[in-house]
Amino acid sequence: MRAILVCLTLAIALPFVSARPSVAGETILTLEGEFASGHQTHEFDLDALSALPGNNFTTTTIWTDGPQDFRGIPLRDLLEQFGIDSGTLVVTAINDYAVSIPVSEILNSEALLAYERNGKPMSVRDKGPLWVVYPYDSSEELRTEVIYTRSVWQVAKLTVDE
Repeated sequence: MRAILVCLTLAIALPFVSARPSVAGETILTLEGEFASGHQTHEFDLDALSALPGNNFTTTTIWTDGPQDFRGIPLRDLLEQFGIDSGTLVVTAINDYAVSIPVSEILNSEALLAYERNGKPMSVRDKGPLWVVYPYDSSEELRTEVIYTRSVWQVAKLTVDE
């Protein structure tokens, strides 16, 4: 009987574990690679990311219904903060899906590493805790298969390659 109760409790609780937003102190992003001063690894929790100068925009996406308000760190600003001005940024999701984006393109874009959607932190179930988003509605050039492929959700790691 006790085993049945434990199983039922887990069956009810497990869907909510992945639905919760990240908690303070929990690493949600690792940034690593070759920086001007050598190989480095930096880890960020949600508080550390949201303490950085952020930006927001409202746009529609092909994955959501209606306009969405995204808030996050401009990827350009994050790279500039660490002196990254060349190479490739490999964006890796929790499920190991990875996309390479030329740093030169990021530095000329308005792409956000979003941590909020419609004023709330994003759970894994809602494509969080981090999602690379572009202001898709601002230009036809941002509504292409290449840009959609680079719009990685559930981002866990950014790796700078030369």
